[in-house]
Amino acid sequence: MDSQSNQTPWASASVTCLSLDAKRHSQCLDDAIKSGHQVNYSPARSLRYIAYTQRCGIRLTMLMLIMCLTFMPAHSCGPGRGLGRRRVQNLYPLVLKQTVPNLSEHQLGASGPLEGEIPRDSPKFKDLVPNYNRDIVFKDEEGTGADRLMTKRCREKLNALAYSVMNEWPGVRLLVIESWDEDHDHGQESLHYEGRAVTIGTNDRDLSKYGMLARLAVEAGFDWVSYVSRRHIYCSVKSDSSTISHVHGCFTPESTAQMENGEKKPLSQLSIGDRVLSMGSNGQPVYSEVILFMDRNLEQLENFVQLHTDGGAVLTVTPAHLISVWQPDSQQLNYVFADRVEEMNYVLVNDVVTGELLPQRVIKVTSVHSKGVVAPLTREGTIVVNSVVASCYAVINSQSLAHWGLAPMRLLSSLQSLMPAKGQLRTTSSATQPTKEVSRAEQQNGIHWYANALYKVKDYVLPKSWRHE
Repeated sequence: MDSQSNQTPWASASVTCLSLDAKRHSQCLDDAIKSGHQVNYSPARSLRYIAYTQRCGIRLTMLMLIMCLTFMPAHSCGPGRGLGRRRVQNLYPLVLKQTVPNLSEHQLGASGPLEGEIPRDSPKFKDLVPNYNRDIVFKDEEGTGADRLMTKRCREKLNALAYSVMNEWPGVRLLVIESWDEDHDHGQESLHYEGRAVTIGTNDRDLSKYGMLARLAVEAGFDWVSYVSRRHIYCSVKSDSSTISHVHGCFTPESTAQMENGEKKPLSQLSIGDRVLSMGSNGQPVYSEVILFMDRNLEQLENFVQLHTDGGAVLTVTPAHLISVWQPDSQQLNYVFADRVEEMNYVLVNDVVTGELLPQRVIKVTSVHSKGVVAPLTREGTIVVNSVVASCYAVINSQSLAHWGLAPMRLLSSLQSLMPAKGQLRTTSSATQPTKEVSRAEQQNGIHWYANALYKVKDYVLPKSWRHE
């Protein structure tokens, strides 16, 4: 095939424009000579015009090409979710006797354990707050205003529910039948005695609304909702002390990690650069480097979840921490918040004989109060603590997403490892003087700045269902 036939249409168009421009320039010169004007004709000047015209053609071709590539056809859609915009969802009413979550009320994944009755003469009575929301009708059968008293968390969720009720049924208001109780009208383990429970309905007493009212209570953030009776809905919340406790994920300082030499070392004594037993992406045990501490505070008092296995392993961790849970039916490994691990679940435990990570059954889940928090981050994103496999992450229910979010810190750690150590930069004279080294882990007291930044933005970029509440 002739080479000229392989030229692109744009090149042909450019050559055509160039020929027309040169012809027009030559005709102008002939007209000027015929009219008697003196013309300083120069071949270089003609070539300059031709070169300029050629450059214009090339630029025009490039511009047209860019425009064609820029305005490509695309499938359009409506406005995205955007920050702060709520996703539209269909709400389904609860059915009679249904509870959300489907757990016992006093489990850690629901409203949590009892903390004790609060009578009027108790020092804790001052922690109860009155609710004067005008959008709520308080029955107050006692006439003492006791039904207005509740914990701060309960008041927050109740006010949110009152707003939802008005939006769902204009002209209808939320009715509080019972809140804090001092007359012992309920069972021995009722959270009414602590101001953490409310019995509610609607002021129009329309029983057909109560299934949806229960669903609205779930959406408002109550930790346990029960459609216990056709005549009312029961809701309860976690204690204020548990919700203001550590919202991140940590272990106790006395918990141990296995070093590469086989030594068991308390987490409080770990240093950046230590290699500890972890779990690789293939599910096999591997030793991974500690690159930073997400949090470290040896004096802070916190609430912890304690998991006991049938093999004798005990893991103590904050409720929002991710724990690896083995699903024997599907033969899959999932990560679950510690306060949602239940008895009869399986967790991976390091076998001291074979060194493999094998599933063991959880036989008991308890809540403890302890001093100090430590949260090491390994390069693998996992760590074996007290022989139990756990994630290094918390708050977000996705191990892969959390691991991706810490990628900049892993990159920074890799770059720092390529730099000379501080000791290599010292002069010979200063090296002879005795110095006392303090590790960066010992200097840290509190949450790492990068981890703190991620915790702050999570509420704006992640849906509520992905976060620990």
